[in-house]
Amino acid sequence: MIEITLKDGSKKEIYESITVLDFAKSISEGLARNATCAEVDGEIVDLRHVIDKNCTVNILTFNDNDGKKAFWHTSSHILAQAVKRLFPSVKLAIGPSIENGFYYDFDIETPFSQDDLKNIEEEIKKICKEGLEIEKFVLSRDEAIKLMEERGETYKVELINDIPYGCEISFYKQGEFEDLCAGPHLFNTKNIKAIKLLSATGAYWRGNENNKMLTRVYGISFPKASMLNEYLEMLEEAKKRDHNKIGRELEFFTTNEFIGQGLPLLMPKGAKLMQILQRFVEDEEEKRGYVLTRTPTFAKSDLYRISGHWDHYRDGMFILGDEEKDSEVFALRPMTCPFQFMIYKATQKSYRDLPIRYGETAILSRNEASGEMHGLIRVRQFTLSDGHIICTPEQLEDEFKNSLDLVKYIMECIGINEDVTYRFSKWDKNNKEKYIGEEELWEQTQSNMKQILDKLEVNYVEADGEAAFYGPKLDIQFKNVHGKEDTIITIQIDFSLAERFDMVYIDSDGKKKHPMIIHRSSIGCYERTIAMLIEKYTGALPVWLSPVQVRVLPISDKFNNYGEKVTNELKKLGIRAECDYRYEKIGYKIRQGQLEKIPYLLIVGEKEESNLEVSVRDRKDGDKGSMNLDLFISLITEKIQNKK
Repeated sequence: MIEITLKDGSKKEIYESITVLDFAKSISEGLARNATCAEVDGEIVDLRHVIDKNCTVNILTFNDNDGKKAFWHTSSHILAQAVKRLFPSVKLAIGPSIENGFYYDFDIETPFSQDDLKNIEEEIKKICKEGLEIEKFVLSRDEAIKLMEERGETYKVELINDIPYGCEISFYKQGEFEDLCAGPHLFNTKNIKAIKLLSATGAYWRGNENNKMLTRVYGISFPKASMLNEYLEMLEEAKKRDHNKIGRELEFFTTNEFIGQGLPLLMPKGAKLMQILQRFVEDEEEKRGYVLTRTPTFAKSDLYRISGHWDHYRDGMFILGDEEKDSEVFALRPMTCPFQFMIYKATQKSYRDLPIRYGETAILSRNEASGEMHGLIRVRQFTLSDGHIICTPEQLEDEFKNSLDLVKYIMECIGINEDVTYRFSKWDKNNKEKYIGEEELWEQTQSNMKQILDKLEVNYVEADGEAAFYGPKLDIQFKNVHGKEDTIITIQIDFSLAERFDMVYIDSDGKKKHPMIIHRSSIGCYERTIAMLIEKYTGALPVWLSPVQVRVLPISDKFNNYGEKVTNELKKLGIRAECDYRYEKIGYKIRQGQLEKIPYLLIVGEKEESNLEVSVRDRKDGDKGSMNLDLFISLITEKIQNKK
């Protein structure tokens, strides 16, 4: 007798071993038709998996995240099979499922053209219609290597050699196509009802720019054609909101090939928006007890050796100099913490001096891979609202809470507080070489942080392996219009760097002790925040954030003097206003202002000048008619001050 516990807690008994698929059929034929894989005792398994002991089972479909992954992983194999049919000499690399769909990397002499992608897509549809059974088989290490060597699949041989000894080496076969893969996969190619290849781009083998550039083909698939149509419509909408498109059209930023990839140029509007945000953040931090620092943008390697960045983060840094040739080697800073720690160490501290809250608007540099960069979201030089709180262990909880309060207040003001999720990023105890510090300290710090998060009622998910190398962190996540998730703000607890830097304070008992450190950002990377705001508001930023809040439009040049008077009156009150003096028809000026998404257009002519009025055009509500200038000033000032 085998007892199986289902997701809802109910139990089902069977009398002999059974595959997951047959077990799904015993529950419902409909469930079996829609099943893509299963979760057995917490492990994601193939539908071919045999249940032969008491366990918990959750049958997964396309509606489940892991169910989607199995569906899309199968789709990547079908893509590879189609490419092999049309381009037999191509070499296969990897083809995983990703957050939205799948990709496969190919080593081919000439990258695929759009016509090639159309032909590949047609071949994929044929393979799906052929209804090929998908079978799993296992080989020994020597057999697997021999099979791949005979087929010239050098990338697969490399992958096999990387599989730890003792682990199963499995393949999946569909028709004439066989591929190295751990699975899970669907049972038949006919289950893929709708598929679309989205793009082809370059990607280095294993993400290392020292390796060969491969051709990566991205795709998406669904069990229903209607779902694909909905997704493609969503993609079109996403393109309209993409900050890379809107930000350039509205002249927030640009890029230039002579300057380099990942090094955007903020144009006047973008620079003004950053200034607005920076002043807001720095003023708010000052109210909450932060003190400013200004530190160098690069330093000797000696500093990074103390912090651990040289050993754990060097690949992400820009190195200045050659260790073998130069007596001193420098590096552009990837973060501010070691610099602020040296400021702390410059004078002796007592427990009465703590907490100390350092804040800095810091220009940082990170050597991002070329394939990872995107607009303002992922760049090689960026501006961070960086800060470090140095406190006693007893102050840690309150300081963490205060840091989160600040973050939540700023997110509420810029309007993204309901668009984010929280991730508790922990270390990977099976990969300890990535981190510094003892296991006991890691576990203790993570336990303390979990208690703090639970006490603050933070709704978070846990993620192993996402911690910083020196401590766990709370990551605040945001998805761009394409569904890609990025971290925008972090709050980290650091239990190790104070000791490495010999940072101490004199406690009430007269003894020297190492403080605790919170690494935190209040608004994150300004460039990434600007990208996020452009996408959220489709360029129509809230009034208080708009680089230009008001544009005055004289009906003709006869009223330019009155237009100038109105503009100057607004500027004196700190309202960002400008006047359009161009010799153009008023209808053209209005359309231009609307395209630039300026919150308020004030039209002035003879009637307005006579009555000291302005004719107001609201970006959202349209024509609001004439009103006294003082009344308009009162209206817009309230919105700016209340950050509405």
